[in-house]
Amino acid sequence: MPFYGEEQMEAIRSVTAMEYLQKHQPGRLKKSSARNEWELTDHDSFKINGITSKWHWKSRDIGGISALNFLIYVDGMEFREAVGMLMQENPSLSYPPPQPEERPKKPFVLPEPFQNCGRVQKYLNSRGISSEVIRYCRRLGILYESSPYHNAVFVGMDESQKPRYAFLRGIYDKDGKSFRIEQAGSEKNYAFCIPPDRESVRVAVYEACIDALAHMTLEGGKADKYRLALGGISAPREAQSAGKEKQSQKTGGTPESGKQRNPVGKPTKNPPALEHFLKNHPEIEEIEVCTDNDFAGRWACGHIRAAYGGGYRVIENLPRTEGADYGDLAAWEMERERSMAKQHTQGR
Repeated sequence: MPFYGEEQMEAIRSVTAMEYLQKHQPGRLKKSSARNEWELTDHDSFKINGITSKWHWKSRDIGGISALNFLIYVDGMEFREAVGMLMQENPSLSYPPPQPEERPKKPFVLPEPFQNCGRVQKYLNSRGISSEVIRYCRRLGILYESSPYHNAVFVGMDESQKPRYAFLRGIYDKDGKSFRIEQAGSEKNYAFCIPPDRESVRVAVYEACIDALAHMTLEGGKADKYRLALGGISAPREAQSAGKEKQSQKTGGTPESGKQRNPVGKPTKNPPALEHFLKNHPEIEEIEVCTDNDFAGRWACGHIRAAYGGGYRVIENLPRTEGADYGDLAAWEMERERSMAKQHTQGR
């Protein structure tokens, strides 16, 4: 691989995925029903914002902004190949681009609260979340309904109980799609966390906020441990993982001793929310992993065990049903109870 200076690499990484696609593969883009959102014709679960270029491939639970990451993680290119292609198709990258003016970071401000939480409570109840769990979170000020759009707002607090993070979840799904976004200025270190009502040495970790509420509901509303939402997880594509594992078996290779690496050879990164939480809670002894029971969730579970198993007792508690998360389980349990109640009424 030719040598590229630090400034050239910065220039390469500054090319957004949307810029690359519009210039070199416009026929691969198609407009989605959401505002400013586009899809790929060859990956229907891939979404990209036409303004920010922030993309997310839902079926693989990976995302990014840059064209470099898009070529590596979506198109499956090797790092050298992707850099070479961007240099070839963008000759101007050979020269350091003018440095943009540094913009001040947007301050974090919580969305305006609505006068009550009626719509959000009704929505969460319809997802199998108990009113008891909703009231518990509302009392702590970590869940409320926003105005004027009536989104569910999941708040992350710092050590002094000051809001530093918020995740907004729309309650009106359109064609199976929902509004989900982190509030501008949010700090991922301070993710949504349901604290216990007593001393506890355990933290349960989830991919999403609703999973934490759902699992608490399924456990009878017990507030006996911390329940931390990681704000998503990072995992390789399943096909890449299988390919690397197969190649390792062919060559007789074994994972590099002393380092945890993911199946595509890139050093893994521990979840920032969990890292920060453990740093500020030295009393924690147990990590209960409650990620989704799919490839990405199982991969993340394995990484957490490898990364933290030396210092903590790691309990794997993924949903028993393949492909499910705890939000699914809570909804199914609600339907089961309704069906039983209906049969009991009809049997009178």
